[in-house]
Amino acid sequence: MTFMKNYIVEILAITIIMMSMSCKPETQSEVKKLEAFFSGLASERDPGIAVLVIKDGRRVFERGYGAAYLLTLQPIDSSTNFRLASLTKQFTAAAVMLLVRDGKIKYDDRLTDFWPEFPAYGKDITVLHLLHHTSGLPDYEDLMPPVDPRRPVEEVQVKDSDVLDLLTGTKGGKFPPGTRWDYSNSGYVLLGLIEEKASGLPFHRFLHDRIFAPLGMDGTVAYVPGLNQVSRRAFGYTREKGQWLLKDQSPTSATLGDGGIYSSLNDLAKWDAALRENTLLKADELKLAFTPVIVPDPGAGPVEPDGTPAAYGFGWFLNPWKGRARAWHYGETAGFRTAIERFLDEGVTSIVLCNRDDLEAAALALKAAEAFLDNKD
Repeated sequence: MTFMKNYIVEILAITIIMMSMSCKPETQSEVKKLEAFFSGLASERDPGIAVLVIKDGRRVFERGYGAAYLLTLQPIDSSTNFRLASLTKQFTAAAVMLLVRDGKIKYDDRLTDFWPEFPAYGKDITVLHLLHHTSGLPDYEDLMPPVDPRRPVEEVQVKDSDVLDLLTGTKGGKFPPGTRWDYSNSGYVLLGLIEEKASGLPFHRFLHDRIFAPLGMDGTVAYVPGLNQVSRRAFGYTREKGQWLLKDQSPTSATLGDGGIYSSLNDLAKWDAALRENTLLKADELKLAFTPVIVPDPGAGPVEPDGTPAAYGFGWFLNPWKGRARAWHYGETAGFRTAIERFLDEGVTSIVLCNRDDLEAAALALKAAEAFLDNKD
């Protein structure tokens, strides 16, 4: 018995030593630097930030800073749900891929197949064009009538069906489909409506039943007031004259396919795992989503928000960073800034969610990821 006890103690000691050896001193140093950096961005009385870095499936850095709601000072943590804004597009694209698998949608289906009343230019716009942002559809924000600032924002918000009405009232697109790339919220709103027609389910319900529930993303919702709730919700803020003002909604905050999902670090970690392990969509199905679109004129291809040349697939930017392959996206809406950076060869994913509009989430996500990338420049 004494021999066995000593043997077990030795094994435990060896295990502890091996675990400590696997935690590189330089990584510990980077974690401390990140902690010091992010903690300086938001006090407990400020709206703040949720940060997560995953490496090889493990959460290696996970922190919340600041408050989800300034009236209660509820601290931000890994279960706080933020409005994702355009990070929603990757889920909208995944829903399309699921319906293609089901045989209910084809990538070459045209707008006029779904809405015969759509203007004639819709007969040349396919589902694939919508996914790639090469449809040439006008931006619905440019088509909206002037908003009366005296009315509550919830009364003047545009819904997905309103976007369709605005687009069917136009006579033509911005360019022939497939000839140029132009980031299109209009296209992703229509994808959500197409998914409703094809599945027979409201878009928020399809997302829940086919993506969120199967992956255990229990707090994630495509938010529709009166139909569902956002648990542990972060509210968005803007800073004016030194004061934080609640700015959680805008006239364009009620559309779904382009930006209506709320989610948390916990749930987005499950989403990242599903992409990495091909548990929702198979590798061959995802291959098309992660293949950059090509347009005839390279000068008319995808660009980042600052105009830098980029690459784009289905709801993902695909241009590398410092020579490293990645899939990434950013989100911006009233009171929120979000970003996800997935480095495909290094197995590193970073996610930054902010309930304030004065931070560059994409830059912060890159900073967080870089601390865990091997052979950093």
